[in-house]
Amino acid sequence: MPAKARGGGERLPLWLRLGLLALAASVAYFAVEGGEYGTSDLLRQRRAMATLQHQIDSLQHEVDSLTAWKKAVETDPVIQERIAREEFGMVKGPKERLYRFARPAP
Repeated sequence: MPAKARGGGERLPLWLRLGLLALAASVAYFAVEGGEYGTSDLLRQRRAMATLQHQIDSLQHEVDSLTAWKKAVETDPVIQERIAREEFGMVKGPKERLYRFARPAP
């Protein structure tokens, strides 16, 4: 008759205990990482979504700024005058003269 362990029950053989432990570890790993989208995939997608949201916010801010600039160019006479002077070299009234200095041709 085989020797019994203390506590009255028989112990499982070592290979069976290791096999059950490996099976339990495999089941736990599959529960966390298995399937179509594992935990690491979901975390990667959340990071990508946060990055895209940041880009959307930046672009929305840029669109808002350009919309405000467009409205100012169309309606604000001070900005229109500044653009006319800087971009097109226009002068205001008969009291102003525009001088352009050109380099002599070689």
